[in-house]
Amino acid sequence: MARNPRENLILGGFICIAFGAFFTVAEVYTLASTVGVLGIALFVIGMSLKSNIGLSKEAVRNWRPAEGKLPDAGRVMYRVDVTIDEPIESTIVCGPCGEITVHKGPKPDSFTCPECNIELWNAEEE
Repeated sequence: MARNPRENLILGGFICIAFGAFFTVAEVYTLASTVGVLGIALFVIGMSLKSNIGLSKEAVRNWRPAEGKLPDAGRVMYRVDVTIDEPIESTIVCGPCGEITVHKGPKPDSFTCPECNIELWNAEEE
């Protein structure tokens, strides 16, 4: 429960509310009211907590792809990741040597790997 307390409390609250409804149908009103009110309380507490699923803004900003060679597919392979938020930067993974290059701004029109001097793409050729 310690890993996702928000989601666990919301789910537990929903289950208690459902059981409270079942106890109401079975005409066990004391148990139905106790479980139902507890379910509402768990649900409200769960909704008020902040979800900690995902990465922090700092972790997203500092993310880099894994270094390593890409499999050969009959041509030069590469990988380009471009950030959506400011500052816009592109990370380029060279397939033949596995080197990661960070380029300020969006994907460039052409790129040659500075490590192995292989042209990865050229917009004029496309």
